[in-house]
Amino acid sequence: MLQKMKRSNLKATALTLLLLVAATAGWACPVCEKQQPKVLRGVAHGAGPDNNWDYLIVGVITVIVLVTLYYSMKWLVRPGEDTPDHIKRNILDLD
Repeated sequence: MLQKMKRSNLKATALTLLLLVAATAGWACPVCEKQQPKVLRGVAHGAGPDNNWDYLIVGVITVIVLVTLYYSMKWLVRPGEDTPDHIKRNILDLD
């Protein structure tokens, strides 16, 4: 019963944080909106990108993060080590 309560609290907290971030993500002040290019108006604060290299850098970083996230989730869910002498068998005491 206690674990169900912890899970529901965790889910409620995560959902609240997600909604808070989603609600405030699109708010940019009027001054910042004027400084941004059309693509980023209303999304980002501060000065806009200086040149096209900034878009390329952000694009490459986004691809790296998405690939890393994919492989992290893939190997977390299905690690794929099935040799009998793998270290996980010693640590987890799997027979």
